[in-house]
Amino acid sequence: MRALLPPAWLFAAILLMAALHLLLPLSVVVPFPWNLAGLAPLAAGIILNLLADAALKREHTTVKPFEESTALVTTGVYGISRHPMYVGMLLILLGLAIFAGSLAPFAIVVIFAILMERLFIRREEQMLARQFGNAWDDYKGDVNKWL
Repeated sequence: MRALLPPAWLFAAILLMAALHLLLPLSVVVPFPWNLAGLAPLAAGIILNLLADAALKREHTTVKPFEESTALVTTGVYGISRHPMYVGMLLILLGLAIFAGSLAPFAIVVIFAILMERLFIRREEQMLARQFGNAWDDYKGDVNKWL
């Protein structure tokens, strides 16, 4: 399953959320107009992903999981979270769940976080620890994994 990159998982999660909202909404937990508040985390997630992507490209290092990094990026959004792209994806999903307003899509947000941790984050952090040693340890001690 590792052949699928995180954006593909995000797209699949969005499709699953839409299907659950339409087919099995369970109950409305965020009614209109309060559901419009979901646009804020959605926008924040998109912006966070764009900033994280730009930071990695600026340092000429890979965006793809499991490819060897050429630089340890620790500034900008990477000074707030060790994994701002995953946080951004979660914000996108959270925003969409709030916007949908029904209960079922919120389960996908939790499942997505667990999957990203198990499929990507753990291995990425092991690779970064091997590659950057003490610099990684210092960074890990200063910056939280998620937020």
